[in-house]
Amino acid sequence: MTDPAGARRELRYTANLSILFTELPLLERAQAARAAGFTAVEYWWPFAVADPGRDEVGQFVRSIEQAGVQLTGLNFYAGDMAAGERGLVSWVGREEEFAVSLTIALDIAEKLGCRSFNALYGNRIDGVEPSEQDELARAQLRTAAEAAAGIGAQLVLEPLSGTPDYPLKTAADALAVLDELGLDNVLLLADLYHLAVNGDDLDAVIAGHTPRIGHVQIADAPGRHQPGTGKLELTGYLEKLQAAGYRGHVGIEYRPDGSTVDSLGWLPFERRGN
Repeated sequence: MTDPAGARRELRYTANLSILFTELPLLERAQAARAAGFTAVEYWWPFAVADPGRDEVGQFVRSIEQAGVQLTGLNFYAGDMAAGERGLVSWVGREEEFAVSLTIALDIAEKLGCRSFNALYGNRIDGVEPSEQDELARAQLRTAAEAAAGIGAQLVLEPLSGTPDYPLKTAADALAVLDELGLDNVLLLADLYHLAVNGDDLDAVIAGHTPRIGHVQIADAPGRHQPGTGKLELTGYLEKLQAAGYRGHVGIEYRPDGSTVDSLGWLPFERRGN
């Protein structure tokens, strides 16, 4: 598309290295992404526990610095993702883990210039009323948002698919939480894959809510592989997001069908950098 001054604006992509380049150890992925043409990267929580220790955090920071890429996004600790856990924001009894990961994430962000944090809401848990979980979530989101604001950063709240116990499934679910919070730096993460799989009308989300979108991620559906392997018109949706005023990064967050490098044929090398 063309901006008001007449200059063409290209989408800015960021490679999610918790799902791309998993052929390699975590600390080698930033360099591999740079060799593939990317200058921006994002991660889920890159450690197995909430408090991995100073040395492990330092190694992670150095891997990004040495690769010469920009960290554009980072998740807070979300629990055991492989076991199906999806965040601690609403998880009663695990507040200390969330607080520790918040402190570590902010420290990483200050070192690397990251200004966006994904706060996965958390599954419904047995034996706790949903209202109690939601009350905790609001409190922890406010705390995290205030801390993020101190470095000029935002939080993004993400609807997810494939996890029945995760309560935020549509854009409307996440926006209802944002409405309750009423904070300028807590925005919607519009993962077009998750929204489409859960039945959201992507055109309606884009037309009605782009000003409240803090980050966009993509994968094709079905399958969650690279663009062109499914049925989503991702190019069209991204063009509509641009036309509606979205100027953030687009996170490439798919499971490659084949090797990561081979899966990137849909995106010309010269368009991968920012």
